[in-house]
Amino acid sequence: MFVLAVNHDVEDYDRWKVVFDEHRPARGGAAFHRVNRNVDSANNVTVVAGFPTEDSARDFVDDPALREAMQRAGVIGAPRIELYEEVEAVEY
Repeated sequence: MFVLAVNHDVEDYDRWKVVFDEHRPARGGAAFHRVNRNVDSANNVTVVAGFPTEDSARDFVDDPALREAMQRAGVIGAPRIELYEEVEAVEY
């Protein structure tokens, strides 16, 4: 599993969430996603999504439709995008 983490500030969380729901990572083949808000700044969002392959994660990031969706959603500045290979997953 490859885990994509995207962090960015948004103008308005509620506006952002509507667009996010239209352009979920599942469109790019993600198996799951989690939306996280910074506890000190409600308009700072980190989305974590799991992809079956590195290529599918990179394809999702490189899709021009993602940039367009981020613009419509009110993303401020350049997002911080990081890709990880999951080496262990444990739930309690």
